[in-house]
Amino acid sequence: MVEYSDEEQLSALLKAVCDSTRRSLLTLLCQQGPTRVTDLANCFDMSLNAISKHIKVLEKSGLIIRKTMGRTHWIEADLNQTVAMESWLSELKSIWSLRLDKLEQLLENGDKQ
Repeated sequence: MVEYSDEEQLSALLKAVCDSTRRSLLTLLCQQGPTRVTDLANCFDMSLNAISKHIKVLEKSGLIIRKTMGRTHWIEADLNQTVAMESWLSELKSIWSLRLDKLEQLLENGDKQ
């Protein structure tokens, strides 16, 4: 089994993006740039408290950054943390490519016999 030095980070990222509301929030932040929490909440049919909980999960994973100016909280996407997820997915893709190449070889050898 492959071990990751950043296993906890990978788990936090996957947990953060497993929810459609959080993916929508992240997409919105990437499209609009830094946005106030209240403006984000207005884009969804849920309470400010519910949106705040989703924001905290994204914040904990490192996918967003919160900046406070006075009483206003600005949320900004930070996709630097996605390296762990990209690396893991790349390894999975590599494993499947090797398996498919081997299957192709087996099928070619079977046709020759």
